[in-house]
Amino acid sequence: MIQVSPLAIEKIRVLLQKNNVSGGLRLGVVGGGCSGLTYKFKLESEPRSTDRVFEFDGVKLFVDPKSYEHLAGMTLDYHQSLMESGFVFKNPNAQHSCSCGKSFG
Repeated sequence: MIQVSPLAIEKIRVLLQKNNVSGGLRLGVVGGGCSGLTYKFKLESEPRSTDRVFEFDGVKLFVDPKSYEHLAGMTLDYHQSLMESGFVFKNPNAQHSCSCGKSFG
C-alpha cells in the first residue's frame, strides 16, 4: 500500500486542475540519480492496464508494477516552509538516499 498525506492530496488536486487533467498522478521509479533510483511524477489521463490505482479523497495515483516493488509502504507527503516547498518521500524501502531526498537506493 502507498499512503498520501492530506496536504499532498490537495497539492496533487491543484496540479491536476491547473493542467486540466482529469485522470491522476503517475508515481514511478527510474534508474539514475546519485543514489541509484530516482522518483518520477507525471500527470496522466488514465492508468495503464497493469497499474495499481490508489484513490485518496477523489485523487488517483497510478503506479506501475516494477515501481511498486520500490514504493510499497511509502508515504508521499508535502512540505511547505518559507525557504522551500515540495513533495517528500518517506520510503521504508530506501536503504540510503541523497541529501536532496529525490534519489534513493
